[in-house]
Amino acid sequence: MELILLEHVDKLGKMGDKVNVKNGYARNYLLPSKKALRATEANLAVYEKQKAELEAHNQKLLAEAEKLAESLKGFSAVLIRQAAETGQLYGSVTIRDIAAAIKEAGFGVERRQVFLDKAIKDLGVYQVKLNLHPEVSQTILVNIARTEDDAKKQAKAYSAE
Repeated sequence: MELILLEHVDKLGKMGDKVNVKNGYARNYLLPSKKALRATEANLAVYEKQKAELEAHNQKLLAEAEKLAESLKGFSAVLIRQAAETGQLYGSVTIRDIAAAIKEAGFGVERRQVFLDKAIKDLGVYQVKLNLHPEVSQTILVNIARTEDDAKKQAKAYSAE
């Protein structure tokens, strides 16, 4: 299905690009989330009318994301969890847990902006990528420990590396 992108979409294209995607991706994600329009003559005319407005909105979102990324620079979230003697967690730390810890610290980060390859299942300090905007990302540290004292020791050991 041929679409016109209304905003930058990772690994697909920038705003205003005409792209071909599979029908399911278009119908289930891009069209309902208003990230794209079908590439018809009428929609092309609508896009051209709204282009300046969409670009201004995108610039505003980009500026907010850059400001948030700057404030998150050097941020470290500490999560206290129960774990076995081997360091393996009872359960796991997921995107939801990390997003909640960041939000608790006073930053406006949503769950969909946190990127993890897989759930974290061991104690330690991990680098987690936040995709704040398609063009802006920031890496934070997530320290998972049994107690606050363990977290301080792990942070010190991580910074020494």
